[in-house]
Amino acid sequence: MTIFLCGFMGCGKSTVGKLTAKKLGCGFFDTDDMIVQDQNMPIPDIFAQKGEPYFRQVEARIVTSMCGKTAVVATGGGAMLNPDTAAKVSENGEVIFLDVPFETCYERICGDPNRPIAASSTKEELLERYNSRRIVYLENSTVRIDASGSPIEVAEAIAAAIRR
Repeated sequence: MTIFLCGFMGCGKSTVGKLTAKKLGCGFFDTDDMIVQDQNMPIPDIFAQKGEPYFRQVEARIVTSMCGKTAVVATGGGAMLNPDTAAKVSENGEVIFLDVPFETCYERICGDPNRPIAASSTKEELLERYNSRRIVYLENSTVRIDASGSPIEVAEAIAAAIRR
């Protein structure tokens, strides 16, 4: 079974995903890392040279390529915005929404040059993006996990939800 983790930038998908995969005895994949490898350039360069629409096309291809794998997959914060991607992952795996308060995410992402959207947005713009994306995450997830605990606690909560 493929377990797709979704949530806003900085919610802990990569950190928690690694722990969850270890707990469940399966592989872990970070789609942002896969995009960097596929495109042979960092995400900020992809945004700068090819634009966000191009990035989203690559992201959709990579995320949906994970369907059917026995793995935990950390998706990018915007992956579920594509309705086709959201539908495909929902049909082919469990979608876990890591729900973290905006302020926690903001503390983790503000000023991060590796996050082009965060680096080029004001706090108010990020809050607006957070609020609109949260609705999408809730609509497209199988399970919502309060991810404000420690990474180990969150990984245990995900593993428990999957075993149910």
